[in-house]
Amino acid sequence: MIYAIVDIETTGGYGKRHRITEIAAFLHDGEQVLDSYQTLLNPECEIPHYITGLTGIDQQMVEGAPVFREIADELYDFLQGKVFVAHNVNFDYQFIKAEFDRVGREFDLPKLCTVRLSRKIFPGLRSYSLGSICESKSISITDRHRAYGDAEATAELFGMLVDADDQGVIASLLKRNSGEAFLPPNISKEQFMALPEKVGVYYFHDINGKVIYVGKALNIRSRFKGHFSGAVKGKQAMKSEIHSVSCQLTGSEFLALLVEALEIKKHWPKFNRAQKVKGTSWGLYRYQDGAGFERFQVAKISRFTKPLLSFKSHHDAWSYLLEKVAHYNLCPKLCGIQKTAAECYDYKLGKCEGACCGQEDAASYNQRVGDWLQQMKKERARLLIKEKGRGAGEDAAILFEDGVLKAYGFVNREDDVVADTGFLDFLDPVKPVSETTYILEQYLAKNFSSNVIMLDEV
Repeated sequence: MIYAIVDIETTGGYGKRHRITEIAAFLHDGEQVLDSYQTLLNPECEIPHYITGLTGIDQQMVEGAPVFREIADELYDFLQGKVFVAHNVNFDYQFIKAEFDRVGREFDLPKLCTVRLSRKIFPGLRSYSLGSICESKSISITDRHRAYGDAEATAELFGMLVDADDQGVIASLLKRNSGEAFLPPNISKEQFMALPEKVGVYYFHDINGKVIYVGKALNIRSRFKGHFSGAVKGKQAMKSEIHSVSCQLTGSEFLALLVEALEIKKHWPKFNRAQKVKGTSWGLYRYQDGAGFERFQVAKISRFTKPLLSFKSHHDAWSYLLEKVAHYNLCPKLCGIQKTAAECYDYKLGKCEGACCGQEDAASYNQRVGDWLQQMKKERARLLIKEKGRGAGEDAAILFEDGVLKAYGFVNREDDVVADTGFLDFLDPVKPVSETTYILEQYLAKNFSSNVIMLDEV
């Protein structure tokens, strides 16, 4: 069996968007190096300054270098039929596969990762970065962060791994159906299998234990696999930084959503970009006009105003108002939805009774507004929501005040959580997070039933 030990330098971290600037490969038969290949590549795009600072490769160096399509055939022949080996193998492999995809060549080789091999064959090292392993094994790197120097050092490391592999680790990892190919290099199969197949929130930690990602899942183990199976767009950097995984069970998806929002605000993980948004900035305001009609407006929240309700986006506020106009037959003009035209448009929202054109008096119109406000008040009262617990005989108890998550915990199903409100003392209080208001509103739209208890009426 022949192994191709590969290293590349690139313009960034994602193979389908960034390009290769240098590639080197050493053919190894498990005992010695047989051949080598190396070239700079013109990426046909700008090389970022920070990449130049790391690798020393600048625009001028690659100006006269071949583009990938010009070396694709010879590189393909060099690698074909070999086992593809690299340090953090999925990074190098996805770049080279993407380059072959661009020129219409199929690229599919078995892979081995020297990070994963090192963790299994050389356990207990302080770090498994290439520089750290080479230092611990007295392997010199002649040109760090250049493809040839790093590939040469990786080839020497691979030879040591083959010599020390008395447990058949390499052979077991080469089984295409071993089930470990998708795993991040620093996560073992044992760690993966220890993850529960239950509902909850999970955390990815870096080498120092810092939380770098928080997510929620109906099946934590399955969701973890989904992060890294198949296309991993934008996930390569996260994949290489994960060193451990932890989780907490919630019993229900609703509580998992709430805890996820709390934990993202608490830890501010570097890879939760989509959820790390600013707090609520749009509000629904109410006022009365000169004719005595109740009116509404969606507007930005300022430090000097207090809205009836707050929302994380204009779209959320607008959608909520549209739904209430339809439900209570309110006037689109008086609610700030329609800005022009003498008569109300038919928004398929219900029928305006003529408040905007003298066909309905203020008292009659305001009665329907009052019905809405009364329902709103109920929904913003102290709510206790009972959800499925983490196991048999347990309920999750979730407390909201003024629409924001206040506390949550787990109680025995045998306890009467309504008759004895003393159980509230046993819930864990949480710091208010505005995103929980939106999660509650989505929940109440579908679940305002016996599991929602208004404590102020108990």
